Amino acid sequence: MSQAPHLECRNLSFERDDVPLFARVGFQLFPSQAIQVTGANGAGKTTLLRILAGSLTATAGEILWQGLPVNKQLAQYRSNLLFLGHSAAIKTSLTPRENLLWYFRLFPAADNDIDRALHQVVLSGYEDVPCHTLSAGQQRRVALARLHLSSARLWILDEPFTSIDVHGVASLEALMGKHLENGGCIVLTTHQQLRLDSVALLDLESFAFAD
Repeated sequence: MSQAPHLECRNLSFERDDVPLFARVGFQLFPSQAIQVTGANGAGKTTLLRILAGSLTATAGEILWQGLPVNKQLAQYRSNLLFLGHSAAIKTSLTPRENLLWYFRLFPAADNDIDRALHQVVLSGYEDVPCHTLSAGQQRRVALARLHLSSARLWILDEPFTSIDVHGVASLEALMGKHLENGGCIVLTTHQQLRLDSVALLDLESFAFAD
């Protein structure tokens, strides 16, 4: 590709409690491209995504956003990043609307049409119901509604299809496809067979530490 990458990782390594997990992971992620991180359980897929999202620090290596080190432009990077972890990561004592209002107060530039986003994830009528009364799939859709509201260019998604039905899978794939068409980029893990264009595979097992 002739265009510059949005995201670049150079020689990322990680150790947990002095136990090496992976070494020298490197890739470039371009606009309108997705990277699916693969590997066996324990290979470090979620760990890598958490490093990219900034909730873990790599033992070694460097992450660049639009050509500049992330640690030199943390605010700019975080404003372009949306991370959805394996769990729903919502406050179950709050309603779907309250959860999204709380989250998007942190990012005031984002679109705040909460009801439209909840409608998009089939939660109309549940806007003001405490989340602890919702099913696991409905709680997951509260988190996924953030994708309809955020203007972030980089989506980092850890098993985003967990606990959602066939219709929800199709809707999420369509949303991801639209994000890529609009020049966004995605790093994800999933056991779902993706039907998206421009998906590259990153096998984390190929970056395992050698003895």
